Amino acid sequence: MSQPRRSPHDSYETETTDHQTETETILLKHLPLNPDLPSPLQRDAHLQFLIRNLIQGFPSRYISQDASQPWLLYWTLQSFSAMGVALDPNNKQKAIDTIMAWQHPDGGFGGGPGQAAHLLPTYAAARLGGGWDQIDRRKMYKFFVSLKQPDGAFLVAHHAEVDVRGTYCLLVTVHLLNMLTPELLEGIPGFVMSCQTYEGGFSSASQPYFSPEPEGPPTLLDFPRPPLGEAHGGYTFCSLASWTMLQPYLALQKPSLQRPSLNFKTLLRWLVQMQGSEIELGGFRGRTNKLVDGCYSWWVGGCFALLSSLGIVGAHGRDDKHEYATAHQEDEAWDDIDDSLWDRAALQRYILCAGQHPAGGLRDKPPKPADSYHTLYCLAGLSSAQHNVFLSSTRQDAIVRCWKTPPGRSRSFKSETTHEQLRQACFSHSLSWTEEEGTSRILGAQNNRMNATHPVFNLTMTHTEGIMAHFYQQTIPSRPKKT
Repeated sequence: MSQPRRSPHDSYETETTDHQTETETILLKHLPLNPDLPSPLQRDAHLQFLIRNLIQGFPSRYISQDASQPWLLYWTLQSFSAMGVALDPNNKQKAIDTIMAWQHPDGGFGGGPGQAAHLLPTYAAARLGGGWDQIDRRKMYKFFVSLKQPDGAFLVAHHAEVDVRGTYCLLVTVHLLNMLTPELLEGIPGFVMSCQTYEGGFSSASQPYFSPEPEGPPTLLDFPRPPLGEAHGGYTFCSLASWTMLQPYLALQKPSLQRPSLNFKTLLRWLVQMQGSEIELGGFRGRTNKLVDGCYSWWVGGCFALLSSLGIVGAHGRDDKHEYATAHQEDEAWDDIDDSLWDRAALQRYILCAGQHPAGGLRDKPPKPADSYHTLYCLAGLSSAQHNVFLSSTRQDAIVRCWKTPPGRSRSFKSETTHEQLRQACFSHSLSWTEEEGTSRILGAQNNRMNATHPVFNLTMTHTEGIMAHFYQQTIPSRPKKT
């Protein structure tokens, strides 16, 4: 078999080209002899890696992650779920007790006991499996409101910075825990739109400008509102997932209002360009001119299902009646797009051949060590490359038919009616994601198969339905049994 071509560098060598050449040389050693038969998924080794961290504790090098304790637990438990493994009751209760020790007395969760509340660890802690009635949602909501900025952005913590990852974490939390209000969502679409860069991907934030008024607060200007920093895979996923969650909210806005919009052409072009070449085994990089990295299997590879839900990347796996496919209103030249814009098999090959550490766990790339972060996002990326999960209008209709307004919720005021419409729309939209039967693409042995993952929340479908049914007090119709 002939060797793949090296990346060109125009005979001008730099530190960047040296790193690229070195990476290609290492990855070349992991290229399988038969591209259709990659290394099998070493499930037992990965489970032992995760169990060792969970039961015995993380190695001393994780001390730098002291403010990320909810994330360490989320990465571990969700990795179990991705591989179809559940905790025993004893360890599940230990996990719940640990999670609740992170809850801040003024709302939200901190990165560890006694630490300041922060949007990112709140996201990681609030979505884990259990102890839901112990979460103080009233105080959490007040905490969220206290972080909101005039331009629709959110600080990630008091006296901290604005970051679109915080916006995503907040939106996921309020969707799962039934804390949605129009007031909380106001201005977020415009902020997300402002983070899109000239490349097409998204940066961490944008710089707002205001016009002073003779009386009252200053007015936010639509322009200029430049993004801060370069396009990045993590920020792009968080922005696009936020945009996807906001579709029901945008659909409820008055038609006369000018809606924010994204440039899907440049976004798609940028995402496609992030996938590495054959000599990079088809892995994804997170920024232009950077090295491929296993975690972007999810942060970039996971974006394509979101784009499909918005009417991009063709109609494969979508219903004809799909309600929130608004992209055609913003960009009409998509009729010739097919499902071959990214190489699903190549991404699976990268994860299986280069992402697995021989001692268990998954990694950025060889020869780096495995860690909990890369273990989850490699497995989640593997799932996204294997399964076609799409927004089903049939499923959404079934959920809407079962919707019941909770007792005590008044519909006598217009604001209450709008709030109830928002809750119902976001609930049914979030739970209408469905795995298309018969379209899974498992590279290699069936043992390599992951559970399907919710494209927005990065939870299993079962877990997503369980937590939302609990907080919305709704009965979710059963899914048709797979044949």
